[in-house]
Amino acid sequence: MSRGILPRVNFWWILVSSTLLVNVSRVKAHSCHEVKTAFQLRHIGPLNWVPETPGTDDAKLQICQHSGPTCCTRKMEESYKAAVQRETLQNIAAYSYEVKYLLTSHATAFQDTLQSVVSFSKSHVSSLFDSSYPDLAPDAGAPVSELFADLSLFICGGNTTVESAVHRFYDSLFPAVYKQLLNPRAAGLTSERDDCLRMTRQDVNPFGPHPGELAQELARALQAGRALSRALAAGEEVMNVVEHGALTRECGRALVRMQYCSHCRGLTLIKPCVGYCLNVMRGCLAGLAELDRPWRRYFAVLQDVGDSMAGAHDLELALLGVRSQIGEALEYSLLHGPRLVATVDKVCGQPTGTDMTVSPTPETATSPPITVASSLPPTQAQVGQLAHLRSSLPLKSSKKDEPEGLKKISRELMRYMQNYKTFFSVLPDVLCEGEMVVDDFTCWSGDDVVETLSYSTRVVDIGLQAQRHNPEVKVRSPDASLTEVKEMLERFNQEMEDSPSGWGTRGAWMEAGSGKAESSGDCDDEDGCQASGGGNAQTSHEEQIVSSEAATNEKEPRAQPPGRATPVPPQQLVPQGKGGGSRLAPPVLATLLLLSTLGLQWTLL
Repeated sequence: MSRGILPRVNFWWILVSSTLLVNVSRVKAHSCHEVKTAFQLRHIGPLNWVPETPGTDDAKLQICQHSGPTCCTRKMEESYKAAVQRETLQNIAAYSYEVKYLLTSHATAFQDTLQSVVSFSKSHVSSLFDSSYPDLAPDAGAPVSELFADLSLFICGGNTTVESAVHRFYDSLFPAVYKQLLNPRAAGLTSERDDCLRMTRQDVNPFGPHPGELAQELARALQAGRALSRALAAGEEVMNVVEHGALTRECGRALVRMQYCSHCRGLTLIKPCVGYCLNVMRGCLAGLAELDRPWRRYFAVLQDVGDSMAGAHDLELALLGVRSQIGEALEYSLLHGPRLVATVDKVCGQPTGTDMTVSPTPETATSPPITVASSLPPTQAQVGQLAHLRSSLPLKSSKKDEPEGLKKISRELMRYMQNYKTFFSVLPDVLCEGEMVVDDFTCWSGDDVVETLSYSTRVVDIGLQAQRHNPEVKVRSPDASLTEVKEMLERFNQEMEDSPSGWGTRGAWMEAGSGKAESSGDCDDEDGCQASGGGNAQTSHEEQIVSSEAATNEKEPRAQPPGRATPVPPQQLVPQGKGGGSRLAPPVLATLLLLSTLGLQWTLL
């Protein structure tokens, strides 16, 4: 009896359970509750814009059109478009801010340290006049201040030269030297005679070869500092444009299809396919990708400047050496006093009514008491006397504990910037990493849910030329601001390369390449372009990056700056096992030889 009842009971419960499941699924399919929840959590727009149940007004939609009920309305589409553009720009700004922070923070540290060095060097020179030439000190204050102001302006990229600053200083100093040291009886001369002394200083040559030597030494030492200051300013300008960039209308529509059109069908958890995301992001950021090549040239300039800052021409010691050069110039004037006075009388004329005859008295024939230290170049012993300033102005290097000087600032900058050499080429790939796409069995293709490996559309390379074959985004022309900043960066690179120092030409930046010249604009799968055909196969853009940076990564480990996590290095974005046929050749050859040997032994048996 029980055997007959049990099958009936089981069948009854199975029927009831199936009915309940069907009813629950129907209720869920005809509800937009999950869409409304996601709409609220992402702060996309007012909740009353989301319908309670799917509607059939698909004809009103402009982007997320599909056959069947939809949870989206026209207002929701517009809100989705504004939200996805805002989110994408925020992500781009977050990554670009990391680069901008490195440039601005090191520029600030460089300027602060530089001003400390300039201020101390200025005081160092003023102390020469106060201690050894007290009568000359009041008149020398203004020329000294103007000299170091001009040198600071030159380093900061101002429109001046070291040679003009040094010669302007000695021109202004010569009248005071003539009246106070060489010919004290001429203290009451008119301003016209002072003007004559200033204008004929280079012809009279009262300071010998020392002005030229000072200008030459300072120019060599200060060139790298000026180049670094200008490079940091140029990089900051680029990042400002990137941080405040805009997206095109076509890009906004493609982003909505990729991230929010699935919500219209109630699929709020599905993620875009990897290849699909790459196509959309590379199309949206095609203008930014055009900065990749000039950015690599800029990086080469920065590398050369950083190496020169740590080279033989020490900027800090050169500025401290101004005192000794000026001291030697003054000694030269005192030693040749009578001859200089006679020359001045011939050039500027001798004033009437005043006895300007100068006899070689002990006061004029001998120089004032000058200490040996004032006429010698700044040695490490002198630098050691500045121990009280080491906290703000470290001047002496130490292998164990290198100070926070100008050299270390440039070295630290390059150590951190190594992570961002390929910033513009890998930015689209970085934006597709993380939460935007997931490693799952299914993904969103823009039209429907497909298996992860079913997205067979080709993935285009970066750059404007490659976007002609982009199936997801129509790219017409780059943003005007990006074109302008690209031209600015190219002009800056060219100026640095054409300079006497040839900044940026010492490193083989062309070896890294930008991938545009060799790219056909198509890819065979969602991981990026790979080699195709036989013979001279073309490598992918990311593989070029890895091969060009291998030597750099081996020489110097990457250091991560504090703050936000850095973008994924380009090495991690390269598909594993592609383009490596030649590396697999030895194992395959060994296997074939082993099989041939075994076959020969079997035949002999």
